Amino acid sequence: MIEAVIWDFGGVFTTSPFEAFARYERERGIPVGTIRKINSTNHEDNAWAHFERSDVDMDGFDQMFAREAKALGFDIPGRDVLPLLSGDFRPEMIEALRRVKTRFKTGCITNNMPTNTASGEAAPGAGRSIYAREIMELFDQLIESSKIGIRKPDPRIYHMMCEKLGVGPAACVFLDDLGGNLKPARALGMTTIKVESGPQAIAELEAATGMKLT
Repeated sequence: MIEAVIWDFGGVFTTSPFEAFARYERERGIPVGTIRKINSTNHEDNAWAHFERSDVDMDGFDQMFAREAKALGFDIPGRDVLPLLSGDFRPEMIEALRRVKTRFKTGCITNNMPTNTASGEAAPGAGRSIYAREIMELFDQLIESSKIGIRKPDPRIYHMMCEKLGVGPAACVFLDDLGGNLKPARALGMTTIKVESGPQAIAELEAATGMKLT
């Protein structure tokens, strides 16, 4: 019996940054997929991991990411990549959250950057950031990696959310756009949905919850 729906933020309520990564790479003659490769290499201890746990500030991230890119033979400053994280909001996913909230507990687990950094949660532009915060306020519980020093896919973060919501993992649906973040949730017993598009995710969430969400 499902009691709670837990969501990622960037790539779920916003479109994926992968298209922006690819555009940046094409414009500079860098093989498409390079930024994603850097992000996924040594994913527990790379620049992204340290920044999302607030282990380093923006300058530290900028330098670490540049070194990781250099190791692959490319010149990509970390500061260039951060603005690429901003996607367009998906109104249909926000509406789905509003409807789910009427029947189920809701939580959000987001790997995010420290405050005032361009990310899927707090993108450039005051109006956009305020809108993101309004969405965040819809959740019963919110866990941000930059505030607790733990990030997905560390299993502890999923246990923390279950404790906050007062539910067991088997009673949860978890949505994320990255398969690596879904794997530990699934191992704990959660029903998982990989978000590839708004309509696809909503259809799978409707099947999991038995609710009409559009």
